Amino acid sequence: MGIIITLLLSFVFGTFGTPGHAGAKEAKIGFVLSMTGAAAVYGSTQINGAKMAVDEINAAAGKDGLRIVALFEDDASTPQQGINVFNKFIKADNVALLIGPTLSNTAQVTDRIAQQEGVPVLAVSNTVKGLTDIGDYIFRDSLTEAVVIPNTIKIAKEKLGVSKVAVLYGNDDAFTKGGYDAFKKALGDAKIEILSEQTFAKGDRDFSPQLTQIKGKNPDAIIVSALAEEASGIVSQARQLGIPKTIPIIGGNGFNSPSFMKNAGEAAEGVIVGAAWNSASSSPLTRKFVADFTAKYNGPPDQFAAQAYAGVYIAYEAVKKAGSPDNRKAIRDAMAQIKNFDTVLGRFSFTAVRDAEHQPVVQQVKGGKFVVFGE
Repeated sequence: MGIIITLLLSFVFGTFGTPGHAGAKEAKIGFVLSMTGAAAVYGSTQINGAKMAVDEINAAAGKDGLRIVALFEDDASTPQQGINVFNKFIKADNVALLIGPTLSNTAQVTDRIAQQEGVPVLAVSNTVKGLTDIGDYIFRDSLTEAVVIPNTIKIAKEKLGVSKVAVLYGNDDAFTKGGYDAFKKALGDAKIEILSEQTFAKGDRDFSPQLTQIKGKNPDAIIVSALAEEASGIVSQARQLGIPKTIPIIGGNGFNSPSFMKNAGEAAEGVIVGAAWNSASSSPLTRKFVADFTAKYNGPPDQFAAQAYAGVYIAYEAVKKAGSPDNRKAIRDAMAQIKNFDTVLGRFSFTAVRDAEHQPVVQQVKGGKFVVFGE
């Protein structure tokens, strides 16, 4: 089944770094992203961002430069399928490095395989705390919730005077549970009182019992850690239950998707969310990326597309500095040395523990799009 998927994707997404150029060097990268399942709304834009970066790099490399051979496979938003794809890419396809998977709960198991096999992994959307503790072959360009959320809470307190909140989070997913943990610590550090904590499970559709409990507490704001599908339902039902927009909803990283705004509609207006990237940035790299992506895919990129796009350039920089397109150890060592590298995410560095280091932003939904909060 994996071979069939790879062949189909070569047709759908194009053949990247086509073999046959005399003297050409090629770096084989395996992309493990969610094309189906709960995280497909993120994986689809990640694929587009990654594909665009590969196309640009290979066009600039010409026939004799260092090119990327990109292999795409679906992790199906599940750890087991992620394991299958990691094993295939590492043992059958002999990739130089891996980018993905989309979800943190998948990464927590797949990355252990890569670490054991000595294959570098660059996570482009995994924000759960401690992921890079798995080992020295694990990197990420996605800011952790532990970086983004404290900044979001700080600004919400300063600008909105938030002093008491209710919290609603998914307790059966590593990403949403990690977001809750980061929110709880940030709220405690900011001395903001938690009036109520409510939970839900992935796939739930009715959030009225939890929201009714929250409404009765009259919080200054509602904190939500959810994936996009559940997030849109929560926000819509909150407004339907009469929770006014004067009580803002502050979301985690799962809200950073156009599908959230599309599905929540008018109810999304005013929602606040911390992010690693904002499309309205004045950075020349971001402006070009947004314009090119919009022209290519008939719609603007989201944060997940931007992180995947940046991830390809970061990986390519590591391969170049390694001096060998297939020496996994040299690529790992070169990636660890990346500092102050210009990307669409901003000036990017890896920390000593291989986490992303760049400036986060706080966004708010206005007019159906994300704008920088307070501007």
